[in-house]
Amino acid sequence: MKLIMKTEFDNLRLNPKHSYDTGSNSDKQVVKIYCAGQLIAKKLKIKKSIRYFAIKTYQQYITSESE
Repeated sequence: MKLIMKTEFDNLRLNPKHSYDTGSNSDKQVVKIYCAGQLIAKKLKIKKSIRYFAIKTYQQYITSESE
């Protein structure tokens, strides 16, 4: 997985074809995005730090603004 921008993560999260799951324990929160059962992206929030990650081929799952 590699780092991606927040806007790209939001695009993946808001796509109705994708599902997402959330989880947390103490000071760590995770949001995982799936497409057809495959993990394609995740958001890690640890204390005040937020990081967005996606698989190498995540760009094929991003929708354009016109759709």
